[in-house]
Amino acid sequence: MSEQLLSVGIDMGTSTTQLVLSKLHIQNLASSFSVPRLVITDKEVVYRSDICFTPVLADNRIDVKQIQEFVQEQYSKAGIHKEEIQTGAVIITGETARKENANEVLLSLSGFAGDFVVATAGPDLESIIAAKGAGAHTYSKEHSTSIVNIDIGGGTSNLALFSGGELLDTGCLDIGGRLIRVNPETLEITYIAPKIKSLAERRGIQLTLGQRATPTILAPIIGEMVKLLEESVGLRPPDDFYDTILTNKGLKLDRNIPCISFSGGVADCIYQEVEGDVFQYGDIGILLGRAIADSLLTQRMTVARPAETIRATVVGAGSHTTEISGSTITYTEESFPIKNIPILKLAAMDESGNAEVLAQAIAAKLNWFKLNNDLQRVAIALEGKSNPSFLDVQKYAHGLHQGMAELLEREYPLIVIVHHDMAKVLGQTLYALLGYKKDVVCIDSIQVDNGDYIDIGKPIAGGKVLPVVVKTLVFN
Repeated sequence: MSEQLLSVGIDMGTSTTQLVLSKLHIQNLASSFSVPRLVITDKEVVYRSDICFTPVLADNRIDVKQIQEFVQEQYSKAGIHKEEIQTGAVIITGETARKENANEVLLSLSGFAGDFVVATAGPDLESIIAAKGAGAHTYSKEHSTSIVNIDIGGGTSNLALFSGGELLDTGCLDIGGRLIRVNPETLEITYIAPKIKSLAERRGIQLTLGQRATPTILAPIIGEMVKLLEESVGLRPPDDFYDTILTNKGLKLDRNIPCISFSGGVADCIYQEVEGDVFQYGDIGILLGRAIADSLLTQRMTVARPAETIRATVVGAGSHTTEISGSTITYTEESFPIKNIPILKLAAMDESGNAEVLAQAIAAKLNWFKLNNDLQRVAIALEGKSNPSFLDVQKYAHGLHQGMAELLEREYPLIVIVHHDMAKVLGQTLYALLGYKKDVVCIDSIQVDNGDYIDIGKPIAGGKVLPVVVKTLVFN
């Protein structure tokens, strides 16, 4: 069985909004006598939209009407009707995610096609999505190395560190191409972000509103921004401003990072010479990109060319692959279906230690799913063991129970996804640790990754198994 789906991806960032239409080729790779295993065998980008500045109203709310008009205009240019779109994703990132009406905009846009994956991404989740879009996780796996991707947009630089295909850490700095804005006609500086203004003052750099911008005048402050990026990956020791420039946190820097890739709008100016006026976009993006291209970041690290730069955050959309859970599962309530739950996938090293190590890893990584200190609903995914001993099950159960303490304070059920066949005993042990007072859904035989979302349907086959839809943001 083979079929095609038309998929849309919409990304609203701090500076820009864009849209990509893709044709996904879905095929059942299982034999006639097996449970269907639907996978994406090919992806073809059929339309890349214009890129518009994210419209913001005077009261600092997103202009919903203008966003809708932009999307409709792009559908028209692509020659498609919204009824033809079968799946999709709307991702809202950066400063835009902090706008008062962000959720209203997301729900409005998801109505353009049926069952959208909708995500408000905080700095950590944005780092993961952008890095996967740039192909950093694939590069680290294929080359058996560690690589950091820096996604440099208008307001922030999002870092994600991968090793051997596994996500190890994330970070984010308030460094971006639109933190200093320049009138392209008069060349007057029209905006300086508070942290950049503070950095200039601390370094004794003259930088004021209304000042005439030239590459020479801006070179010192851009140089300081680049030094902070070099510090973020361990090429320089952190200086007195490093903690100030962090959006939420930096990378742990407990290992050497040999490789680097860049994505985001500024990345185009790193990998290639942009012709024309350096202030043509009304900001310092081109100058920042050129400075990075001449920095220690490119001189001391192996630079990988990403699959995507400005479109890395989402170049495709949610594709649905339906799977069936294993039959050795635990669920304690019937409030199915459960929809659009983001996945937190633990790395192998997180599972290799004792219960305390596991708990610490979970607690730390739950921060990826916080926006303005509010923790989203999350499903924890792990490999587990194919033939676990009693002590193994106890380790996993106690580690999960302790590490998910903050998540357990919420009303929704505890959701755990195990690759190996141990969900029933693990789920029952967790349920007992929770005093039989917290609903638990623990399923196995499902493979998911960071950046995925899942839907869990109502029990089938006499309640023995659960249908699971894994929604993967499709990247080049």
